Amino acid sequence: MKKRTAVEIVKKLRAAGYVAYLVGGCVRDMLMGNDPKDYDIATSAPPDAVVQLFPQTLTVGAQFGVVLVVENGHPYEVATFRFDGTYQNGRHPNEDVYTDDPSRDILRRDFTINGLLYDPLAERVLDFVGGQKDIERKTIRTIGNPEQRFFEDKLRLMRAIRFAARFNYSLEPNTRETIFKLANQIRQVSQERIREELIKVLIEGYAARGIRLLEECLLLQQILPEVTQLKGVAQPPEFHPEGDVWVHTLLMLELMDATKNQDPQPTAWNEPAELGQIPGTASNRSYPTLTLAMGVLLHDIGKPRTFEIKDRIRFNNHCEVGARMAAGICDRFRFTNKQTERIIQLVRDHLKFKDLPQMRDSTLKRFLRQEGFEEHLELHRLDCLGSHRNLQNWKYAKEKLEQLEPEEIRPSRLLSGDDLIEMGYRPGPLFREILRVVEDAQLDNQIHNQAEARELVLARFSDPPDNSRAETRRRREGRN
Repeated sequence: MKKRTAVEIVKKLRAAGYVAYLVGGCVRDMLMGNDPKDYDIATSAPPDAVVQLFPQTLTVGAQFGVVLVVENGHPYEVATFRFDGTYQNGRHPNEDVYTDDPSRDILRRDFTINGLLYDPLAERVLDFVGGQKDIERKTIRTIGNPEQRFFEDKLRLMRAIRFAARFNYSLEPNTRETIFKLANQIRQVSQERIREELIKVLIEGYAARGIRLLEECLLLQQILPEVTQLKGVAQPPEFHPEGDVWVHTLLMLELMDATKNQDPQPTAWNEPAELGQIPGTASNRSYPTLTLAMGVLLHDIGKPRTFEIKDRIRFNNHCEVGARMAAGICDRFRFTNKQTERIIQLVRDHLKFKDLPQMRDSTLKRFLRQEGFEEHLELHRLDCLGSHRNLQNWKYAKEKLEQLEPEEIRPSRLLSGDDLIEMGYRPGPLFREILRVVEDAQLDNQIHNQAEARELVLARFSDPPDNSRAETRRRREGRN
């Protein structure tokens, strides 16, 4: 449907006397045999002409020659052929000059595989930069001089890595050497743009390869030095036969990649046959979430700072230290408050699974019912498979989730604040403690109704501080 609509946009531009083609990622994906997510159009029509031709448009990028044409509720990017003036801010040219020559437009783009045009009417590809050969060679290469392309937009340093990881392509030697040479210039890019590119590296399918390439090209050292510090941090072999913390983290990312791509045999480690249900949909497009991926990347981030050797290698309190470090990283990258909270929880709680069989019912149920618990469960699965491969506690948690009814995990409250006021207690911080004690007893199956809850409160907490002592005494004695 999207492709058909994009072709109709091309036809309408052509009928109005303009040149128009499909361009960029959609052409690349079609040639790779992949289903394009979006379809972009490049045309000789200036933005004002595009606006006149199509009744529904968004002109937020018109100053850069880009108009969003909305058809069937979906936006299609329509960009005017242009070539750029000089760059001064490492992102935008000082001026855009429109042209009727599509080849000049292509020469300003980033990588050869993204510099392809497709004429859907003649059904032919226009390739001015050798993009088709680089797809055949499985190579990421800049269009023209790599230093110039990276100077124009420093984020392209990371984009090259992302495409190489996503498609399992190699970096053309000159492109790779230039990234290595200019790696420190990624600091000139805003943290928000770096964050978005990092997320794409982590969730598009080959996170382990992407993080490894970022480190090899010195970019990871610039954007996430905390992660590079995982290298060489030894772990107790009885729990981590796979190697140091860096190896363990990459292995977890690789296992995450294998789950997304539904490959039961990751290259670095053989998974046990009994894994239970693989998370995600049939296509696994929504897996992993960005919070899970960041949780995997950062779950052991506190280990370098807590490393010590006593009777054996230990990392005391590394979860708490790691949670604080994760909070700082999320703040640096401007993650949303909700995303930050989830990532911190994943890092802080990832070792709690080892205590599941010994937990009180109330503690266990609170753990199982927390929002996004499926991410905690999946992080634990990956953590186990990336180390000792013992899935006993993962299975225990899954069995408990299957056995417990929703009302058992999150029962209706037996007492409210109003009930406590009616009992004679004054509103204040004590209310929270009282209600917590009542809910714990309820989750532990020690009380089952409001009368038992009232008795528990009166037994555990001092008499209400008002003049209702006699009434309280009567309740205790059952004389209503």
